[in-house]
Amino acid sequence: MNRIKHPKRPVHGILLLDKPTGITSNGALQAVKRLYQAEKAGHTGTLDPFAGGLLPICLGEATKFSQYQLEADKRYRAVLRLGVTTTTGDLEGDVLETRIVLVTAAQVDGAIARFVGPILQTPPMYSALKFQGKPLYEYARAGVTIERAARPVHIRSIETLAYTGIELTLEVACSAGTYIRTLAEDIGAVLGCGAHLTQLTRLASGGFQLENAVHLDQLARDDGLQRDARLLASDALLAYLPAIDIDAAQALSLLRGQQQRYRGEVCSDGLRRVYYQTLFLGLAELRNDGLMIPQRMMRPDPLMERL
Repeated sequence: MNRIKHPKRPVHGILLLDKPTGITSNGALQAVKRLYQAEKAGHTGTLDPFAGGLLPICLGEATKFSQYQLEADKRYRAVLRLGVTTTTGDLEGDVLETRIVLVTAAQVDGAIARFVGPILQTPPMYSALKFQGKPLYEYARAGVTIERAARPVHIRSIETLAYTGIELTLEVACSAGTYIRTLAEDIGAVLGCGAHLTQLTRLASGGFQLENAVHLDQLARDDGLQRDARLLASDALLAYLPAIDIDAAQALSLLRGQQQRYRGEVCSDGLRRVYYQTLFLGLAELRNDGLMIPQRMMRPDPLMERL
């Protein structure tokens, strides 16, 4: 039987999805895209298949701003199994070594403290980082190890939620680009017993929180109006940036890709959310001399009808 193909529609906004474990981020993205019959969709940073939690998904015009969420801080709940190391640093890999764990809670606290702040972290081989056009995990699966340079990341905080003597549960707030699997391995190495990651849940990304996300099965049960009501406005991705208001003539020019002079006070240069009254127009660079340079603007046709 042929599946009925529903027509695509121009739907715009951000869905906060609670990604289930066992599926890829792209699989979750495609499921959301089908449910919304969206013309265009993208996410703001992958979660491993075994990991779950917050996955902001952009639809339509919101995809223009997804890259700015990629650089946002993240917060995770991570469960580490001490005494066992694996090829991937998580429960999906083959066991490399098993050791007896004789680690006190005070030793755990001391080890964790060494990783809070700016640190250098070597990306794992089982990652999506690319080398000569291929992701590292493809080399790893072929038994090839690529030399990787350590990269600076920032661990904002690590809180111990539970410790059983073998299993350690942490809440980690960190900068973008931090690999929690690598952090788990590094903590295990400092403790002298090794460790790997058995559970990972993303609790927050930028200003978005997991408690405001919807499960995929609930989204499937929603009707069309309920689904649309769950969408946040496209500018929610940029809430951390300052905002400026401009007049209608300037708005039309920016939407056409033309530079304009800002008539308000310029305290500092940098990216700005741009509005005409309450209408979000997009993102522009504001220079100290008052020049506004459009960077990512909303599609002009539907907005020009309202200007």
